[in-house]
Amino acid sequence: MNKQLIPLAIASILLTACMTDPYTGQSTISNTAKGGGIGAAVGAGAGTLFGGNDLANAGWGALAGGVLGAAVGAYMDQQQQQMQQSLQGTGIEVQRTAENTLNLTLPNNITFGFDSANLTPQAQTALDSVATVLNQYPESTINITGHTDDTGADNYNQKLSEQRAASVSTYLGQRGVNYSRLHQQGLGERAPKYPNTSEENRALNRRVEMAIVANANAGAAGAQGQGGAVPPQVPQQGVPQPTYPPQNSYPQGYPQGYPQQYNIPQ
Repeated sequence: MNKQLIPLAIASILLTACMTDPYTGQSTISNTAKGGGIGAAVGAGAGTLFGGNDLANAGWGALAGGVLGAAVGAYMDQQQQQMQQSLQGTGIEVQRTAENTLNLTLPNNITFGFDSANLTPQAQTALDSVATVLNQYPESTINITGHTDDTGADNYNQKLSEQRAASVSTYLGQRGVNYSRLHQQGLGERAPKYPNTSEENRALNRRVEMAIVANANAGAAGAQGQGGAVPPQVPQQGVPQPTYPPQNSYPQGYPQGYPQQYNIPQ
């Protein structure tokens, strides 16, 4: 494997997933491509840790890492699209805050009543849709965080934020989302989204946020099923090698003996 494989592995992933905005005509790189490029870069670095032919390992690491990174990006792209469609008109905001993270903001005015941690019927209907999508994309964890404004005592706001996060977590669990995926916390008034300088801002700060974070191998099974690359096993010096069949079991005309490392194309 030559030196050109590493940049080519990264460039090919980026170029094949460019997207053109139909309104502006501007070309951008999709989240799938970004994940693939990042995965390729990380995979190239990881590949050199195994010794032997660093360039060969880096090249295969870039290719494998790019496939996995692109798989995570595609997995989250699909989940984002489905989540946005299912929550349209509910008032719940859906944003892609990182390549492998989807953030949902549940505003207090549709989620809870005044000074209450009980979900409104409107919130329950919206969370039914959220649970349906989460169950279709199980390769992620969900971090649920409750927030309040600065009105009232700090300790009271802290407890209320914890109760509201727990209400959302419990409801999703009751709708089939695996409890092991759900993590909850309350931050009270410590992390306002906007300065608490007006009633409008305080209303925006009273919220519950859900961060859906993809696992490192999310979508990998689907990528392999669609022809995902699996690098060949290259014998390395100092690494125990598997036992191979007797020499006479190789096809007629095969070179005498098992090929040594110096015979492997570089």
